[in-house]
Amino acid sequence: MWRLRRAAVACEVCQSLVKHSSGTKGSLPLQKLHLVSRSIYHSHHPILKLQRPHFRTSFQQFSSLTNLPLRKLKLSPIKYGYQPHRNFWPARLAARLLKLRYLILGSAVGGGYTAKKTFDQWKDMIPDLSDYKWIVPDIVWEIDEYIDLEKIRKALPDSEDLAKLAPDFDKIVESLSLLKDFFTTGSPGETAFRATDPGSESDKPYRKVSDKEKIDQLQEELLHTQLKYQRILERLEKENKELRKLVLQKDDKGIHHRKLKKSLIDMYSEVLDVLSDYDASYNTQDHLPRVVVVGDQSAGKTSVLEMIAQARIFPRGSGEMMTRSPVKVTLSEGPHHVALFKDSSREFDLTKEEDLAALRHEIELRMRKNVKEGCTVSPETISLNVKGPGLQRMVLVDLPGVINTVTSGMAPDTKETIFSISKAYMQNPNAIILCIQDGSVDAERSIVTDLVSQMDPHGRRTIFVLTKVDLAEKNVASPSRIQQIIEGKLFPMKALGYFAVVTGKGNSSESIEAIRDYEEEFFQNSKLLKTSMLKAHQVTTRNLSLAVSDCFWKMVRESVEQQADSFKATRFNLETEWKNNYPRLRELDRNELFEKAKNEILDEVISLSQVTPKHWEEILQQSLWERVSTHVIENIYLPAAQTMNSGTFNTTVDIKLKQWTDKQLPNKAVEVAWETLQEEFSRFMTEPKGKEHDDIFDKLKEAVKEETIKRHKWNDFAEDSLRVIQHNALEDRSISDKQQWDAAIYFMEEALQARLKDTENAIENMVGPDWKKRWLYWKNRTQEQCVHNETKNELEKMLKCNEEHPAYLASDEITTVRKNLESRGVEVDPSLIKDTWHQVYRRHFLKTALNHCNLCRRGFYYYQRHFVDSELECNDVVLFWRIQRMLSITANTLRQQLTNTEVRRLEKNVKEVLEDFAEDSEKKVKLLTGKRVQLAEDLKKVREIQEKLDAFIEALHQEK
Repeated sequence: MWRLRRAAVACEVCQSLVKHSSGTKGSLPLQKLHLVSRSIYHSHHPILKLQRPHFRTSFQQFSSLTNLPLRKLKLSPIKYGYQPHRNFWPARLAARLLKLRYLILGSAVGGGYTAKKTFDQWKDMIPDLSDYKWIVPDIVWEIDEYIDLEKIRKALPDSEDLAKLAPDFDKIVESLSLLKDFFTTGSPGETAFRATDPGSESDKPYRKVSDKEKIDQLQEELLHTQLKYQRILERLEKENKELRKLVLQKDDKGIHHRKLKKSLIDMYSEVLDVLSDYDASYNTQDHLPRVVVVGDQSAGKTSVLEMIAQARIFPRGSGEMMTRSPVKVTLSEGPHHVALFKDSSREFDLTKEEDLAALRHEIELRMRKNVKEGCTVSPETISLNVKGPGLQRMVLVDLPGVINTVTSGMAPDTKETIFSISKAYMQNPNAIILCIQDGSVDAERSIVTDLVSQMDPHGRRTIFVLTKVDLAEKNVASPSRIQQIIEGKLFPMKALGYFAVVTGKGNSSESIEAIRDYEEEFFQNSKLLKTSMLKAHQVTTRNLSLAVSDCFWKMVRESVEQQADSFKATRFNLETEWKNNYPRLRELDRNELFEKAKNEILDEVISLSQVTPKHWEEILQQSLWERVSTHVIENIYLPAAQTMNSGTFNTTVDIKLKQWTDKQLPNKAVEVAWETLQEEFSRFMTEPKGKEHDDIFDKLKEAVKEETIKRHKWNDFAEDSLRVIQHNALEDRSISDKQQWDAAIYFMEEALQARLKDTENAIENMVGPDWKKRWLYWKNRTQEQCVHNETKNELEKMLKCNEEHPAYLASDEITTVRKNLESRGVEVDPSLIKDTWHQVYRRHFLKTALNHCNLCRRGFYYYQRHFVDSELECNDVVLFWRIQRMLSITANTLRQQLTNTEVRRLEKNVKEVLEDFAEDSEKKVKLLTGKRVQLAEDLKKVREIQEKLDAFIEALHQEK
């Protein structure tokens, strides 16, 4: 019975297959029967003759992804005919059900493993938002106090445990393929393994075409996927930027007041700024990494840097050299796209065109300021910080373009200067060289590649960038030449990586967004990428920026600690040298010394205002008389004294005093006052202060004094007011008491004695030494002196005969003197007689005037009676009293101007000079020099560098 029931079930299966087979009538071939029906005795088809089909015991199956053959499947032979075993059909059915269970379990386990792996990948793609924890409320960060997340995470199985639970997927694939082949319908005479027959002639051409199309399709899908990924990143960056702006706007309203930490790249940039000013006098070199951007002129260096910075920040020119000094650009991530200079607090909003234009103009002005007269380029660095969303953190230095020929308008040494600047930056063993090559020109015309290969022959820190690839693809006849350039086969230069970028269509007004879109569109349709001449990771400035940033930070992590140790050793050496040479002095650098000197100078200027009025008046009166005494004696007193009577004397004196006051006297007085102020100021500035005096400030004080005197000008209105005062003083002739009379006589005697002494010295020089000096000091007279001596003796005889002789010799008197000398054998010239007479008569007159002073000592009584009924006339004493009184009043007036106005103006000028010197670093270096200053300067800078390096290293470890 069970056999009949089993056969009936088998027949039902066969009948159902017959009913559902389309286009087949009559008897059903054995090949289309169910496997179960073919494996048992079929009592309803006695005519059917079972034949064993010729199975191929092996087959080769291909995958469109791997093209690798699967394992060979061995099929067990099937026995035909009646099978008298009892539980055969239920056993086969149970086997199928068990396989189905494994499929379901494998799918579940594999799906869970794939989901966890996908979650880990997305988790790695999410940016690090640890610096913006303050945006999220504090309650979120306190969740771990209420929920043990670590315990939940440990409870989840690892990927390795999930992989152990998964079955052998190769066996599952083989089982599925076998089931598919068993149930596949085919035409009569074909086996179930026709699709896997490797010997089929009709399938071979179809398989070749399919592989090529699949490769092309996969390449296009890869490009589209990359572009889609970049667009998603850009969209997320824009959304992130908008969110940050909103957060900062709320923070401005006072919602958040947490202090943001200084970014890692800003800390590193500060270290580089300090190092750029450091004078390596102690063999301590700057080996910290930077990205040095070098290239031929107009190769696109600036454009590449602008694409990395995502803003048009540099001046532009058509073929003209625009980069005239190195520009250090520090890129960092921030909520707003802004730029600012190291020494300025102004922020330039890079999203506004007017701010971009102002930034470019400021960079151009700074470059011109750095370039000295007679030069074209300068080694002085301009430091610029650029912050914005999505910017890669790194420090780049844009160098002047390398040139081959010096054109008109350039300094003759421009080419050598650019080479020396480039070598100075590239010889740093940790500097990353970003070599820019213009792809639109012949590679043989490149100069920079030879320079880079000299500085980095093994290419361990060089990244090669081919610009203007769109023009290169148009103009280059052989595309393989571009591939040779990218792969570094056309140059002897080696590099870490090779990149190709497009920096726009050559229009300076193009925006960064337009250039980026054009670059993506070009590489999406470029044959270079489709034909695999370029790899996907080698194109676009975005990929270049990521690669350069990774290389930069790798180099920083490898070298920064070694540099910190080097500076620690340098600091120890400097501190030891200072203790040995200057054990009792503080370590004051140049700026601190300048501040100390500034305070001393200001104290000395304040001391100038504390000079007593009496001291000022004495100095002014004495200085003024020394300046005008010659004019008073020679041009006023002597001509008036040679007149015949007192009326003529007074008239001549009044006329000459009036002319002198109107034209010369006020100006002379102001000059004297200004010179007196300078002398007192110089005395206070340069006077040693005893043990506290520090000669290190002498040059600075001298420079401040000279610059202040140069800038100071006396008040122009002082002369006009002084003229009126002096004129009124000279018109007064009334001597009020005997004391003033005696003071005037004393003043007159001093003046005449000084003139008499000068006259005797002049006569001695004219006639030679007297007999005492000839005998005691063995001196002799010259022939000319002998002639002058004979002439002098002859003229003195004439004066003894007539003591009231006038000041001038008559012609007959000159002739008489000459004939008398000729009679004694002395030949003389009339001009010699006149010159000798002038000195002889001057001495005679001054001696007579001094004798007259002695007579006028008792003449005050006669002066009060206006010399009536008296032969004594002392008008010359009255003249000197008027001069003396004018000097006193003038000195008093000048002293008031000094103390009330000019000293304060001088103090103001000193402060301005000190402020100007404080801003001029070169001036301070020039004026504050010496080993002590340089040692303190180096010690301070090394300490500052070490502290900043230690802080940076600590922050770097925290970021890890």
